[in-house]
Amino acid sequence: MTTIATRPYPEEIAQRLKSEGIHPVLARIFAARGICSSAELNMELGALLPPSGLKAVQDAAVFLADCIATGKRMTVIADYDCDGATACAVAIRGLRMFGAQMTYIVPNRFEYGYGLTPEIVELAVATHAPDVLITVDNGIASVDGVKTARDKGLSVLITDHHLPGDTLPDANVIVNPNQPECGFDSKSLAGVGVMFYVLLALRAELRQRGVFDQRSQPRLDTLLDLVALGTVADVVSLDSNNRVLVSQGLKRIRQGQFCPGVAALFRVAGRDFHQATPFDMGFALGPRLNAAGRLADMSLGIECLLTDSMERAWEIAQMLNAMNAERKQIEQDMQEVALIQLELYGSDSQHAIVAFDENWHQGVIGILASRLKDKFYRPVIAFAPGDTGLLKGSGRSIAGFHLRDALDLVSKRYPDLICKFGGHAMAAGLTIVQNDLPRFAKAFETVAQEWLQKEDLQKVVATDGSLTADAFSLDFVYLMDQYVWGQSFPPPTFSGEFRVIQQRVLKERHLKLVLEREDGTRYDAIWFGHNTYVPDVAHVAFRLDINEYNGTTRLQLLVEHIEE
Repeated sequence: MTTIATRPYPEEIAQRLKSEGIHPVLARIFAARGICSSAELNMELGALLPPSGLKAVQDAAVFLADCIATGKRMTVIADYDCDGATACAVAIRGLRMFGAQMTYIVPNRFEYGYGLTPEIVELAVATHAPDVLITVDNGIASVDGVKTARDKGLSVLITDHHLPGDTLPDANVIVNPNQPECGFDSKSLAGVGVMFYVLLALRAELRQRGVFDQRSQPRLDTLLDLVALGTVADVVSLDSNNRVLVSQGLKRIRQGQFCPGVAALFRVAGRDFHQATPFDMGFALGPRLNAAGRLADMSLGIECLLTDSMERAWEIAQMLNAMNAERKQIEQDMQEVALIQLELYGSDSQHAIVAFDENWHQGVIGILASRLKDKFYRPVIAFAPGDTGLLKGSGRSIAGFHLRDALDLVSKRYPDLICKFGGHAMAAGLTIVQNDLPRFAKAFETVAQEWLQKEDLQKVVATDGSLTADAFSLDFVYLMDQYVWGQSFPPPTFSGEFRVIQQRVLKERHLKLVLEREDGTRYDAIWFGHNTYVPDVAHVAFRLDINEYNGTTRLQLLVEHIEE
């Protein structure tokens, strides 16, 4: 069951924001999201947290400066998702600005798995003969891989943002806001954000060494389109620091200041970069880039972000678009199988969902887990066949259930059950022996029952309450669009009573409506993914949107949920 609720907010904070010039409706919206002063809404680059707060970032800067000065060959070890791809592109583009000799490797998820493994070290040595390995968006759990690299005489710099295990790898330097004793205030930096911060520190170090001055130093802000894309696509919390990074990246994109690959992705997705939003990055560009890593090899996506040729970028973007279409079909087929399974075995009595089919695609199980989580509002882990006798799992979670910690508890209770795991509060990956699937499902369900009450499994659509009549306007939508919204800083959602004047189902998938307010004003509305009719009078949770069709721009409501 899904219910609609209004977010609480401190009235005195809302009044303060209003007195500081914030629109009255936005004042209560920001107050409900923990904003206490209009100064916290400063999205200029000067509002970024200084790199000095990031543990070992100065060590990384000195390490890289020395490597560049001595002509060391450096190879980036990337991850195969959008964050990893953008982090790799930022590392390559940024370090080349400083004169570094750079190559990269991204593990094929089907052949090598995730991170800096001993096998990836062997591959790097054989193909690139590097002196230095630099991980981006991975490495904090690569104890064995780092040991292999050090045994071969290679130096290793780890840049990552994932939660560490009990043992840290013996790298030369580790930069990770989530490592022990790191006091950096933004624990939610994406992998691409961590790498960007390393470059900021490196530039300062090279400036201090007299390599260049303020006027002649490389422009790292030219990388912010990539930083913004990776940050949004990785669905990390958009705290104030991440909002600055995303806002500045969007600002550059809207001005047409972006790399050819990002331009090509906007074009192939049919999105107008002049009106770029976080939604475009999370739901249009990100999935197309991710498709390479899910179905084939993310090196194609990284090449798209690294090429300076518009022609080559467009060629690759079309290939990524075709892959994404294929991914959608695979995902749809997997969903149908999963729903049949859950209907047969029942899910209402469960606190968690563990699903597996021998025909499922290893690269798409993360999306499947996300879809099932949204539908059933339970922590979900979906498995697909891995190496012989093994299963690869990808999980997505709900509020109040820290997925990585849950896997850690299962691992501690049953040390032989999980081969390896890692991730965040809301997303994680793991590997188990196929024959252990029933035992794992039982152990995972036990943790879910211990940590979650029945009321935790009721999905709540949180709204910002009612909307004044004057705010039902395009001008107010344009005002909201000046700010960055996303994970942990959700876009404004409102609720109100409406009469349902018209309703019809489009393409058997979406409900198109005309809703009427008490004052008689009518609005077009659409409820995506819902194909059953609703009552004549309804309590509607909705977001404001701009609908442009045949040269006409009109306000429309995007329905989140409807109650009688």
